Amino acid sequence: MIRKFIPIALAVALVVSACGADISGDTDPPDTTTATTTPVDDGFPVTIAAPNGTVTIESRPERIVSISPTSTEVLFAVGAGAQVVAVDSLSNYPPNAPVTDLVAFTPNIEAIASYDPDLVFISFDPGEVAAGLEAIGIPVIVHEPAVSVDDAYAQWEQVGAATGQIAEAAAVVAETSLRLASAIESLPDGIDSLTYYYEVDPTYYSATSLTFIGGLLGLTEMRNIADEVDVDGFGFPQLTAEYIIDSDPGLILLADTRCCGASVVTIAERPGWDTLTAVVTGSVVELDDDIASRWGPRIAELLEDVVSAILELELTNA
Repeated sequence: MIRKFIPIALAVALVVSACGADISGDTDPPDTTTATTTPVDDGFPVTIAAPNGTVTIESRPERIVSISPTSTEVLFAVGAGAQVVAVDSLSNYPPNAPVTDLVAFTPNIEAIASYDPDLVFISFDPGEVAAGLEAIGIPVIVHEPAVSVDDAYAQWEQVGAATGQIAEAAAVVAETSLRLASAIESLPDGIDSLTYYYEVDPTYYSATSLTFIGGLLGLTEMRNIADEVDVDGFGFPQLTAEYIIDSDPGLILLADTRCCGASVVTIAERPGWDTLTAVVTGSVVELDDDIASRWGPRIAELLEDVVSAILELELTNA
């Protein structure tokens, strides 16, 4: 039913880009006005209670380096894009982000410092990167993968406070919260009987409701077929083709379209998959891998796409 082995490359990607646990179903903006930031006068100096400790930023940063695709998206979303001088090689959104060969999986202190940053964002610290940068006077905020929607909101607001874009960050949180709520409210009753399969890669790794993405999708109240087989609570179990076929999900969500070329056509060619209810009814959603593996404002776009697919399915079955 479930395989235990997980490829090293996928494991790193899951830890850095996609994982989380115990997502909140609350889509209202969290109250983080004074809990994690302490602005003074015009906002600076500002103190951020980041996961890597208390970070003080003396003045408005003008040379920000982001070694996190999610932080890059958030920085531009809150209006701090003009302050960003370099981002890692995976930060492909927005298109005008200053992409470099900096590597998010293995951040290098010397390479980052060469851009003379006055603030650095990272999502993964494999060793002493944050401490090393701080030792040479460069403040670092470590924003690890969000564990809930509220956690993501709090990170966005910290980005706003750290860059002098407090009002803009609050607006992004409010807009995203509204979009998520509107999408959920558009769903009819009875969605809790709909099952779905979320595909991380073509070897049938999936994501349960314990992950950030699984919890986000859980707001719809659909049932995730991966949940019952994740006995260890890992969050990313590897299913088998037989289990998926036996479960016959009503909706299939493909989060491996960019990386692996998965599509409605390719999965229909898999042995036995052409009989799956989701394939027969065309209830297969080709997601953007990047959006699905990050916790930036585009999560609203992802949920809206999924909700649209559910509504189309309901209309077909009506």
